[in-house]
Amino acid sequence: MTVRYGLIGSGMMGQEHIRNIQLLDGTSVTAVMDPDPDMRALSVKMSNDSAWGFETLDELLAADICDAYVIVAPNDTHHAILLDVLKTDKPVLCEKPLCTTVGHCRDVVELANNRIAPIWVAMEYRYMPPVQRLLEEVTSGTGGDIKMMSIREHRFPFLEKVGDWNRFNRRTGGTLVEKCCHFWDLMRLVLQSDPTRVYASGAADVNHQDEQYDGAVPDIIDNAYVVVDFENGSRGMLDLCMFAEGSYWQEVISVTGSKARVDACIPGPARFSPDGQERQSQVVISDRSTKEEQIIPIDVDHEVLSAGDHHGSTFYQHQKFLDLVRNGQGQPEVTLEDGLWSVRIGEAAERSARTGQAVNLT
Repeated sequence: MTVRYGLIGSGMMGQEHIRNIQLLDGTSVTAVMDPDPDMRALSVKMSNDSAWGFETLDELLAADICDAYVIVAPNDTHHAILLDVLKTDKPVLCEKPLCTTVGHCRDVVELANNRIAPIWVAMEYRYMPPVQRLLEEVTSGTGGDIKMMSIREHRFPFLEKVGDWNRFNRRTGGTLVEKCCHFWDLMRLVLQSDPTRVYASGAADVNHQDEQYDGAVPDIIDNAYVVVDFENGSRGMLDLCMFAEGSYWQEVISVTGSKARVDACIPGPARFSPDGQERQSQVVISDRSTKEEQIIPIDVDHEVLSAGDHHGSTFYQHQKFLDLVRNGQGQPEVTLEDGLWSVRIGEAAERSARTGQAVNLT
């Protein structure tokens, strides 16, 4: 049976979803909804003209020509979209963040409480092959008793989006929600604990300062340090810089325990590298007892790499989601509760960065 997808939103990330769905056997994109006629037409064309284009969500839902929906609209629209999509009996993959505020996330969690069809929150970073290998090493005990986790992301600024919606906190939830919800999710997953306190120092120092939109200057943070304490005594740290184009590794995720440190080293997208070519990621294991490093290259299929900017993770996430849709039972690997927690931590970090005060989550 062919699984028919409907995309709600068809911008840059929506088009990445289309390319990755097309790599899966027995799937088709049958509907694309977007109020922007140019983006809608481009996405319909990208679907090899298999998709119908819809201007409104009501039109898409009324057509009822999809087996699953993928929400890829701007962050601040997720809440209203989910309230309508929750009324259907179709599986949903919702891009991160779940919503822009904790209150809106709680609305969704409560309304979905008795829903049978699954809702999967798209935390792509879990499915990057180097991160998957890091998770395997941590789970197998390579690191020993894990005490610390640090994530460094040094990358390019936010890209231009339709309507420039990603330039303002009111539409994104703030950088530490919009961009960094991935990292809070990874910390909870690796450390197997929930956070108790968040402290952040950050500012808007370099990017977008010469831009104006309807007379307003963008207010999104472009650099920050964030420390997160967890119930089990472990702690995590984020080092974020969004004016660091040219960094050899875009992300370095380090997990340190009583036996070893495990690093996942991830390059940026090929289109931002100096030669336009993909670079191989790697996992590095630093053993305390032997004082030696083991470097493990991570191979990823070229077709999968070229289908998006997230090092293959969108494809591998879609594989798992498709299995869930076809089986008709089971739980999403990334739940609404996970989505809520990632926004809770991000919202607390945004508040801490602006007030200078630690925020308790207990």
